[in-house]
This record gives sequence, C-alpha cells and structure tokens, in this order.
Amino acid sequence: MMCVVMSLAGCGVNNIPTYDEQVNAAWAQVENQYQRRADLVPNLVETVKGFANQERETLTAVIEARSKATSIQVDDSILDNPQKLQQFQQAQGELSSALSRLMAVSERYPDLKSNQNFLALQSQLEGTENRIAVARRDFIQAVQRYNTELRTFPGKLWHMVLYSDMQPHANFQATAENADQAPKVSF
Repeated sequence: MMCVVMSLAGCGVNNIPTYDEQVNAAWAQVENQYQRRADLVPNLVETVKGFANQERETLTAVIEARSKATSIQVDDSILDNPQKLQQFQQAQGELSSALSRLMAVSERYPDLKSNQNFLALQSQLEGTENRIAVARRDFIQAVQRYNTELRTFPGKLWHMVLYSDMQPHANFQATAENADQAPKVSF
C-alpha cells in the first residue's frame, strides 16, 4: 500500500490542485494590485483638484472609471468565465486610460508637477501600474501551467480520473483596440 501511495505522489497526481492553487494565488495578487491602485486614486484626484479646478471633466472620468472598476463583483468564478474576466479587464483598462489623461493634465500645471504630494502619488501610481503588469504576467504563467497540465500526460489522465470537475481557467486578453500595434507619438 505504501508503495502505491509513494508512486502516485511521484507521478503528478497532486499537480492539478497545486497548479490550481497557484492560479488562485496569482489572481489574488492581480486583485491586490488593482485594489492598491483604487486606493491611491482618490488621493491623487484630491491633490489634483486643488490645482486644476477647470479640469473637472478629466477628474470626473477618473472618479467614474474607478467607481466602475471597483463595482464589478470579483470572485473565484471570474477565472472560469471569459466574459466576466473580459468585463473586469475592460473596466480596469478604462481606469488606466482615465489616469493617463489625468497625468497629461498635470503637464499643464507646473505648480502641480512640483508639488511633493503629487510627485509622491504619481510615483506610487506608476509603481502600482508596474506591479499590475507583473501580477498579470504571473497570473498568465500560472494559468498556462495549469491548463497545460490538464491537456498533457499524465495530468490529462489524472484530470479524467480524479479532477474532472476542474476546468481550464480563462486568461487575460488585451482590451484596448489595436493593443498589438505600437502607439504613434508625434511632437
């Protein structure tokens, strides 16, 4: 009996649940970084508000995008539902776009650009955007590993025998139009 248990443990029987947990942990990190950004946005908006009263449209767009991004209910089912994942990604993309416009507004206000609070928040936001990119990459890799295990031997066998209730996970996709093309920059 012990021999059977040892041989099962060594042949990948635990890979599927292990990889599934890695996907869940990677997704939790993506959510963590999105939450960090959502928490920073109100501080950034308040700092900019004091300097840019006439930029209400941009500030309103940021506030609305943040509200929409944080209103989408996210749970484990999103990993198995490509449509819900796409909606979530789209809301996060809209927030990124609004934040980009807000950063462009700051270029028109030299006093704002030199304000220490704004600089600190801008630095935190840039760091958060980088963390989001890293967390997405890690999630994509975890999903790839998990889904590959479900489709290859011996994982495919274990999937059929022991883990048939576990389905492949959805992955990130670019939400911006023409995301595969480099943006044109002109001065």
